[in-house]
Amino acid sequence: LRIIANTVRMALEKTPPELISDIVDKGAIMTGGGSLLIGLPELLQEEIGIPVFVSPKPILCVIKGIGKVLEDFNFYQRVLIRTSKRI
Repeated sequence: LRIIANTVRMALEKTPPELISDIVDKGAIMTGGGSLLIGLPELLQEEIGIPVFVSPKPILCVIKGIGKVLEDFNFYQRVLIRTSKRI
């Protein structure tokens, strides 16, 4: 879990100031299966020093997000990352 916390901290350090101020003021919302790992939200909050909230339905957030991307794939395609890894 500490590796995850360190990775989040490094990502926040690279976040532009205009975005990081919103995150510091409002906190971060965890979604997806990782948010269900016992103790992870609390550890992240302690490690990064900002409030961390878990979405009421974290798994559904992932599905809804994928749905939004598929609805307007041409728009989102420019921010998607290609990988050679097969899942």
